[in-house]
Amino acid sequence: MKITKWDMAENIITPEDVTAYLSAALEAGEAADVINVIGAIARAKGMTKLAREAGVTREALYTSLSPNGNPSFITVLNILRSMGIVLQAQKTPAEKLPVMA
Repeated sequence: MKITKWDMAENIITPEDVTAYLSAALEAGEAADVINVIGAIARAKGMTKLAREAGVTREALYTSLSPNGNPSFITVLNILRSMGIVLQAQKTPAEKLPVMA
């Protein structure tokens, strides 16, 4: 039996896919998951074009979105903006607030 590696980027086709994957990662509250999803969206949309639109080099984009990357918040915002995504604040009930380490 042959096992193939699953790549999230290959399954991000529509704007609804982008929203669903990113919303799920944000709801889970793990920064690494959010960056992983942003990286998959970036690969699906094309890293070179996205890097240019975000105002970073392609290499910097790959580094920022790698598992060991640690992008600044402004870099993340610029990447999201270049993807046509904006972050919005939404109040969470106090009993559901996650504790961030």
